[in-house]
Amino acid sequence: MSVVVAIAVGGAAGALSRYGLDTLIERHAESAFPWATFTINVTGCLAVGFILAALVDRHHAPHWLRAGLVVGFCGGYTTFSTFAQESLDLLEGDRAAVALTSMALSVVAGVAAVWLGARLGRMT
Repeated sequence: MSVVVAIAVGGAAGALSRYGLDTLIERHAESAFPWATFTINVTGCLAVGFILAALVDRHHAPHWLRAGLVVGFCGGYTTFSTFAQESLDLLEGDRAAVALTSMALSVVAGVAAVWLGARLGRMT
């Protein structure tokens, strides 16, 4: 399979997954904290760690598959730009404590999720 096609298909699947999960969380979360973006970014970090450890490090997956999953799916699924925009909105809305909590938790949880995903991927 072409790398470009794999990235396009993965990106479409990731974007649709992001939209679906975002919609689901937003319907149920009644909070100033951006739970949908946080959840999507942390689970995306978990997926990247797992995919790289399981498919690349252990099973030497073909380049098109790795690119389709990491660049395509995870790239379409996660959203740093939304994270940054929501953080700015919170800061401008005089919710600095919520903004700083979100930023700190997102970075710490993201790194921890990549680590956990890599550990899980190495176990497969």
